[in-house]
Amino acid sequence: MPRNQFQRMFFAFVTVIITVHAYVFYSLYVVNGNILMEVNHTTSVLGAIAKQGGIYMFGQYMPIYVVVLTEFVFAYGLEMLMGSPCSFKLASRVFDPRRNHPMIFESAIICATVGLMCPTMSFIASLLYYPYYEGFHVINFFASWLKLVCFNFPFAFFTQLFFIQPFVRVVFKAVFYKDIKAREQLMHEKEGQGEKIRPINETEAISDIIKRMDEIKEELVVEYEKMKNL
Repeated sequence: MPRNQFQRMFFAFVTVIITVHAYVFYSLYVVNGNILMEVNHTTSVLGAIAKQGGIYMFGQYMPIYVVVLTEFVFAYGLEMLMGSPCSFKLASRVFDPRRNHPMIFESAIICATVGLMCPTMSFIASLLYYPYYEGFHVINFFASWLKLVCFNFPFAFFTQLFFIQPFVRVVFKAVFYKDIKAREQLMHEKEGQGEKIRPINETEAISDIIKRMDEIKEELVVEYEKMKNL
C-alpha cells in the first residue's frame, strides 16, 4: 500500500484512469447504448456517436476524449481531496485496524470510497449531461441524479471491490517493486537481529500508533491515581 504522497497520487491516478474509462464504456454501451442506436438509426454505438457529432455534454456535443478527460479531472480531484482521506476515517469508525484483518479493513475503505465517490460523481454527471435545451428544472435534475446513483452504485461497488482495486494493487507492486523489496529486506534484517519489526503497511502502522496511544493513556491514568494518593 502507498506510504508517501507520491505513491498515494500514483495509486489514485491509476485507479481513476481505469475507473473513468470503465464508467464511460458502461454509460455509453450498457445504459444508453440502445437509445443512442435507436435515435440515430445505426447498428453500433460508435456509429451513433459519430452520426450525432459526439457525446452530449453541458449543452453541446463533445468528442469522447473530451468527456473522458473532463470526468478524469473531476474524479481525480475528488479522490485526492475527499475519497481517500474521508474513506479511511469512515472505515476506522466501524473497524479497528488493531483487531481486524488488513483485508477486512482495506475492503471497508473501498466500500467507503464507493459510498462517497459514487453519489458525488453522479451529481457532477447530472450537471454535465443534463438536457439544458429543455430548460432546467430542479426536480428533474434530482430525479436524474437519483437515477444515475441507482445505475452506477452496483457497477462501482462490484468493479472496485473485485476487479479494479485488486488490479491496481498488482500494478502498484510492480512499479514500486524495489521499494517494497527494500522494506521487506529491512524487516528481515531487523527480525534476524531480534529488533522490533516496524509495520510495513499503512494499516498496520496506524494500528501500532493507536495501540501505543492507548498504552500512554493507561500510563497517565496510573500516574494520576498515584498523585491522588499522595
